[in-house]
Amino acid sequence: QTFEKLLIANRGEIACRVIKTCKKMGIKTVAIHSDVDANAVHVKMADEAVCVGPAPTSKSYLNMDAIMEVIKKTRAQAVSLNESICCSFISSLFLQASEGVTFIGPDTHAIQAMGDKIESKLLAKNAKVNTIPGFDGVVKDADEAVRIAREIGYPVMIKASAGGGGKGMRIAWDDEETREGFRFSSQEAASSFGDDRLLIEKFIDNPRHIEIQVCSIIYYLVLADKHGNALWLNERECSIQRRNQKVVEEAPSTFLDPETRRAMGEQAVALAKAVKYSSAGTVEFLVDSSKNFYFLEMNTRLQVEHPVTECITGLDLVQEMIRVAKGYPLRHKQADIPINGWAVECRVYAEDPYKSFGLPSIGKLSQYQEPLHVPSVRVDSGIQQGSDISIYYDPMISKLITYGSNRAEALKRMEEALDNYVIRGVAHNISLLREVIVHPRFVQGDISTKFLPEVYPDGFKGHKLTDLERRELLATAASLYVAEQLRSRRFLGTPRIPIAKSKRSSWELSVHLGDGIYPVAVSKDGTSFSVEVDGMKLNVTSEWNLASPLLSVTIDGTQRTIQRLSRNASGDTSIQFLGTVYKLQILTKVAAELSKYMPEKAAEDTSSILRSPMPGAVVAVSVKPGDTVSEGQEICVIEAMKMQNSMIAAKTGKV
Repeated sequence: QTFEKLLIANRGEIACRVIKTCKKMGIKTVAIHSDVDANAVHVKMADEAVCVGPAPTSKSYLNMDAIMEVIKKTRAQAVSLNESICCSFISSLFLQASEGVTFIGPDTHAIQAMGDKIESKLLAKNAKVNTIPGFDGVVKDADEAVRIAREIGYPVMIKASAGGGGKGMRIAWDDEETREGFRFSSQEAASSFGDDRLLIEKFIDNPRHIEIQVCSIIYYLVLADKHGNALWLNERECSIQRRNQKVVEEAPSTFLDPETRRAMGEQAVALAKAVKYSSAGTVEFLVDSSKNFYFLEMNTRLQVEHPVTECITGLDLVQEMIRVAKGYPLRHKQADIPINGWAVECRVYAEDPYKSFGLPSIGKLSQYQEPLHVPSVRVDSGIQQGSDISIYYDPMISKLITYGSNRAEALKRMEEALDNYVIRGVAHNISLLREVIVHPRFVQGDISTKFLPEVYPDGFKGHKLTDLERRELLATAASLYVAEQLRSRRFLGTPRIPIAKSKRSSWELSVHLGDGIYPVAVSKDGTSFSVEVDGMKLNVTSEWNLASPLLSVTIDGTQRTIQRLSRNASGDTSIQFLGTVYKLQILTKVAAELSKYMPEKAAEDTSSILRSPMPGAVVAVSVKPGDTVSEGQEICVIEAMKMQNSMIAAKTGKV
């Protein structure tokens, strides 16, 4: 016996994920949506859908009154909530228990206790769970923040008590950064969670971010305090982050030994039992280089990276949550929970990775194709071709998961999946993800939360081609150019007979890549091309289906999957090769010689302009016309995807 109808107060990939399991269990679903999400994938998948307000989350997905009205209107028996909905709403749901409304998740007490980082830290201490040194109260103002930071000792982490997802978090290394961090963290916390309370704790330098999935049950309602079971479902490694938000996750961790894994798991279960937890949740730990671990927080929800846990354990966590909510006991014991194989998850975002490792991008997905033809690949997404990525919501496109019998196999499949992922219309972070998973440090398991700034101290610049890879790209681009020229000469569906048959079989080209101009000679041999670059000959073979977004090319026996993103009549072309997009110009030898007479377009002088690097909303302006500002002075604050960013003057001048 299960629920007949379940309302999902969420959007995007997680809403789609819940709907899939509900369909498997025979449960009808109700989706809520904002007016701009009327054609969203989760709306189309659900059995019923109701609009709850305009685009801003505070007026739609977090609009408690509207959601309560939908629950009554649709007669939903159970509700799966957005992680940001406040505890008062959950309390009101439980007050309706007599009307048969059940919350899919833990009870109010556990959510309130674990959703508040200050209270959760005190509970963890009482449950004998290792915690990070810091101030266990609420920080009142910037002056008190500075005083506390000095007492703890820099560096410190300023965190929103009700926060999550990297929002409302700042690292401060001195008094000035503490004051600025207090300001921005409190504003982000108020905007995202409706709670601007902050805490301060010691920043653990060079840590690993490890999570233990907890699935526990306490017999439904009345028996909750006395007849509970809890088990841990192994760990996830989440150390590859930017701006305190995860980018790459995997399970299990390369770092933990069986003893540490067991100790962390037992502390995670102890904490779950201490708060009488009854659902799937995640306890987060920081682990230092000596394998000392510290409790970070407990997330009382199904987290973004749950698929890697499902891959190595074989459990459907959404189904387990629904069973627990209905009052059933867990079907498994701790000894039943295996670690089978290895799973890796990459978060694919509509972001420009060349700007601070990923600043949001918006637009319409003009072409979208998931790499589901690659073996052992799972894609959790809430979008499709034609979907809009807007400024109102998180810029996540999908969660790309690969599975293998071991880590090397899972990483190899991830590399192939990223090469075969087609995303057009918005900037995306595929190039960064691919570089991370093939980097020697990552492959060896030498990772921490400082991985990105350490590996790319000057920012991410894309893949740096070796000499061999440069020749492969040049040969592939030249072959594509010739294949295009040959296709344009063919006449299909017409009796026209050429006066003289063209017998041209060789081409002399000039290819401009980066700062170099390379002479390339191409000759055709059947469906293959023999290409001479740098005095070396390469054989390039393909089916040359120029209408396909993906091209499988074999270069001297090495298979590469490339994407040609654009081209024009001037010879300019963009090719995605090894994850990174390269801009080339391909001309005939004669055209290249004449191109030196073409005038170059003068670059725009932007030294006196402050231009936002991303779309967003201006939430504060710190100057007015006529003000004199100095280099580094704040001009305004831009909020994009719930994150606030200070825009500063690049030089001294007058506004």
